[in-house]
Amino acid sequence: MNRNPIGIFDSGVGGLSIYQSIRKHLPKENCAYFADSAFAPYGKLPKEELHKRCQHIADFFIERNVKAMVIACNTATAIMADWLRTEYDLPIVALEPAIKPAASLTRTGHIGVFATENTLHSQRYQRLVVEYARDKSIHQVACHGFVEQVEKGELDSPETIELIKQYLNPLLNYKVDTLVLGCTHYPFLAPSIKKVAGNSPLKLLDTADAVSLQLTRVLAQHEIFNESPHQQDLFFTSASEDKAQIIFSKLLKRPVKVQKG
Repeated sequence: MNRNPIGIFDSGVGGLSIYQSIRKHLPKENCAYFADSAFAPYGKLPKEELHKRCQHIADFFIERNVKAMVIACNTATAIMADWLRTEYDLPIVALEPAIKPAASLTRTGHIGVFATENTLHSQRYQRLVVEYARDKSIHQVACHGFVEQVEKGELDSPETIELIKQYLNPLLNYKVDTLVLGCTHYPFLAPSIKKVAGNSPLKLLDTADAVSLQLTRVLAQHEIFNESPHQQDLFFTSASEDKAQIIFSKLLKRPVKVQKG
């Protein structure tokens, strides 16, 4: 039994979609969540700066005795997961865009991928496409502005809806029937994406539950489940705590206290 928290981090609040899934699948576990919102979006950061941020957050978690770490960010996974696993002696769970299930689900053979530029250009993402979807038509879009809208809590504002239309409508013209949400911020836009899609039979895929199930397997493998009742979850931000509390509380639909990280 191990009561120590699970460290979860993202470039901002997007990883809360992963946190919610972990709470659902592993209700006894304590979590420490770090939103690196002062440096969001990671998709625009130079790789050297991204390296510094991920190292800083990993060290922050180590100081707080986390028992495992979840990289709740596709960009950080694509660029930093291998290095973090080499440098830190604790279980690390990462995520990847849902290309494999999308290839199985599509009926038209046209798959849309919404992600950051860094994710789309990463070798990890490109390997997924070659391995699982080489016979499919992949329509990938670097959705500039999505992360910023979620960070502001503008999930269905007129500006957000216009951005979604800009990115989604061309895909619908190609008869895309499966859309991979390749950034953990994007599931918070899912209701608005469905609204814009209208009657289109568009399936939206993210990796939150897959990450939670992989984390469950990792905790079992290392025998570090928490068997005691859940104690507390801690939330940290590199940006303004006051602003973070408003956005965290809105996305999680409950009051949340956020500390400076």
